[in-house]
Amino acid sequence: MSEEKGKEGLKKKVMVAIDESEDSYHALMWVLNNLKESFKSSQLVIFATQATPKCNSLSGAHIGYARMYCTALATPYLSGIAMETNRKVSLGLLEKAQGICASQGVSVETATEAGDPKEAICKAVQKYKINLLVIGDRDNGILKRFFHGSLSRYCLDNAKCPVLVVKN
Repeated sequence: MSEEKGKEGLKKKVMVAIDESEDSYHALMWVLNNLKESFKSSQLVIFATQATPKCNSLSGAHIGYARMYCTALATPYLSGIAMETNRKVSLGLLEKAQGICASQGVSVETATEAGDPKEAICKAVQKYKINLLVIGDRDNGILKRFFHGSLSRYCLDNAKCPVLVVKN
């Protein structure tokens, strides 16, 4: 019994953060193709963020590929609808990723949290005691990175574990 506990304590956790982008699924496939054998002694966690509506911004909040724009007078009802839609999108993304992993013979744990993707990913790393974070990197261009920042750069600077950025 104590030997099983010892083995469980040594088990490493790898987390892949996914969204609707092709780049995040490229990162997931990279993990499955290159680290598949390590999942005999490690655990794979797939994480998706539920973006929260930003009603004080001109940029809007993501709803899947779309964005929600609202005035400063948006009702809690509208925000609730947007949050529920984002939750459903995240659960759908996790289901798709779980299916991809199952087709490769890899079982996974899935998780989703609401919030800003950069912060939610870094918080999830700590919450789930992740040993390696894997994220896809998309080329957003200089202007978009300047104004919005880079998720991969934020995670490299703030995640409390090593970060592997998979370029497409």
